[in-house]
This record gives sequence, structure tokens and C-alpha cells, in this order.
Amino acid sequence: MADEKDGQYFKRPSTASKWQNFKSFLWNSDTKEFLGRTGLSWLKITVFYIIFYSCLAGFWTVMLVIFYQTLSNTEPRWTLSSSRIGDNPGLGFRPRPPESNIDSTLIWFDATNNDTIKHWVNNLNEFLEPYNYQRNVSSCSASQGPTKGGVCYFPIGDIGSKCSASMNYGYNTRQPCVLIKLNRIFKWQPEPYEKGQYPSDMPDFIKNTYDENFIYISCDGENAADKDNLGDVEYLPSSGINSYYFPFINQREYLSPFVFVRFKDIAKNVLINIECKAWARNIKHERADRLGMVHFEILAD
Repeated sequence: MADEKDGQYFKRPSTASKWQNFKSFLWNSDTKEFLGRTGLSWLKITVFYIIFYSCLAGFWTVMLVIFYQTLSNTEPRWTLSSSRIGDNPGLGFRPRPPESNIDSTLIWFDATNNDTIKHWVNNLNEFLEPYNYQRNVSSCSASQGPTKGGVCYFPIGDIGSKCSASMNYGYNTRQPCVLIKLNRIFKWQPEPYEKGQYPSDMPDFIKNTYDENFIYISCDGENAADKDNLGDVEYLPSSGINSYYFPFINQREYLSPFVFVRFKDIAKNVLINIECKAWARNIKHERADRLGMVHFEILAD
């Protein structure tokens, strides 16, 4: 017995061409439908989506406003050990290689060729320019730090002429000066070592003159051969950075304190791997992640 489907009748297949079917889909004059919908149907669905997306946009706008109310324009939400940066500062150095070779850490120059030292001198000049125009700063001391929200004056003049622009920072005499600074970490404060309780690998010149009011910087060759080729090192204005420059709390006029390291008699035509470290009780040294230290190379022709 044949299946019976109530209410359904045989409908002759359309003999219209594809083009005629497409035109009928665009506008069906019999049913008054445009793209398969009547005018009333299009009105209803349009009103629905306007209301739906308006509510959606309003919801996310309210959520975004609430989220921004939890943020500060001057202070990160997560700081120190709870932040991605952490609470162990790294070091930075200047001059940096050209942007075309930005991944490099090599400082290469020929002391007799001004073209090879021009970039290094200009890079240092550019970095140091703000230090020549310090404003709204305080003269600080071990007993008197900056005013609330203020910054301490960095005595750029105390560096002297050996590492100055007028002397090309020593690059034309094969006595290059490299600037070493601590990277900024919001609210990080250095902790001094207890008297006599110094790390075994701390250089003697720091142990013998240690002052709890300073963070010290030391530079040396990474390997035995590098140490031999590095020669004598001089720190200007001294090997220490006053602790009253910390913490950094996003002060407008803040400039990172630094130490100039002057390599007085490096070997010629030898690639020297150099490692500089910062010394404070809450600075750990890890070579793999460059924590508390910085690496660069010098090649002087």
C-alpha cells in the first residue's frame, strides 16, 4: 500500500532556468518577497538584531568601564614578584648596536676610523641628553631622600672628562666607556648586605669599600681568556649607585641612575666577552636568564 502524506500534493518541478530562479529569489512578484523574505519579515529581523547587538555592545561597554576603574594610570596592577617582570632587576648597557643589527650585543670599532666610532658616540649622546636638562629634582643624600613623588638629581658632571662627548667616550683612544644601568622595576627597593656577609664571588674591591647605601656594579671577562684580554677597568663616577634613587614609582622626571665603565687597556683585535653584575642582597645572578647582570662583547681594531 502506497504511503500517504496528509496535506501534501505533488508539485510539478520548476522548468525555469537558473537565472530565472535567481531573479525570482531576488524579487518574487507573486509572494512579494525580497531575498526570500517579505517586507514585514525583514522589518522584524532587522529590529531584532538592532536590539540584540545594542544590548550586547552596551553590556561589553559597561564591563569595560568597570574594568578600567580597577586600573591606575601611574601604577601597574601587578608589581614585583606578582608581575611578569618579577622582582629581580636586570641590567642594560649603552651604547647599543644599530637597529639594523638590534639583536647583537657586539660593540665593534676601529679607534683610527671615525666612521666606526660615530654610531657609538651618537648613541651615548642621545641617551645622555635628558641628563643635561634635569628639572624639578632634589639634591639628595644618604640622610635625605627625594620629596614625596619627587626624584633625585643625578650628578652627570661628576663623571668627568674621561667618559664625555668631548673625548668621544674614549672610543678614539681604544679606551671605550660603556654605560651600565639597572632596568626599572616598579616599587623595587635595594636591600643591603649584612656587614661581612657578602657573596663569595663578590669582587674584593667592593668588599673592601662596601657601603650599605649603594648598589655596586662590577664588570669582568666571562672566561679566563676574556679576563686576561680585558685589562684594567675604571668606574665613573664610582662603582656604586646611591640607593636613594629607588624605588622607581613612575615619577615624571625620573632618570635611571648609571655607572660608566671605562676599559683602559683592552687587547686589540680580540673579541672580548664581558659580563657586568649588580650587587645587592635582593639581586640574584643567573647567567641563563641574565638576571642581575648583562652581557656584551667588545672588539677594538
